Amino acid sequence: MGSWGTLGPALLSLAGVALGAGGSLFGQYLVSRVGARQLEAQETAAHRAELKDAVLKFLGIASRVEKAALARSDGGRVLAGDELDRLVDDLWLAQAEIDLAAGSEPLRGAAYRYALHLAEAARGERADTSALRAPQAQFMDAAYDDMWPGRRRAAGSSP
Repeated sequence: MGSWGTLGPALLSLAGVALGAGGSLFGQYLVSRVGARQLEAQETAAHRAELKDAVLKFLGIASRVEKAALARSDGGRVLAGDELDRLVDDLWLAQAEIDLAAGSEPLRGAAYRYALHLAEAARGERADTSALRAPQAQFMDAAYDDMWPGRRRAAGSSP
């Protein structure tokens, strides 16, 4: 019994050290997982903000190109060649920004198709400007899916 009296406290101390080390390692594991999740959330938010800026810039230029196309089809004021060329060049540059910022191929493709339809309409190569609605809707859906993957858009009536 004398050996248990000296061996027991030593074993209990050793078990306490092992439990403490295990708890410490487990705590570090949990902290690193939380840190990784926070980093991922920050990166996702940064991507979303960068893409949102690129999409808004693209939509602003797309609106100006669409107005030029509508003016051409309605017989209104047509932009001068140089002015129209600069506007279409701006459109393609904005599309390239989306191409760089996009996280998915569907968004890249939708932005390209929408820009192509807009450029053709502005130059008078596409007579029906109402044909821009489908590429515009596909672009908006792809942009939403890229910014918020896995989330469904709220159903509602679109104008």
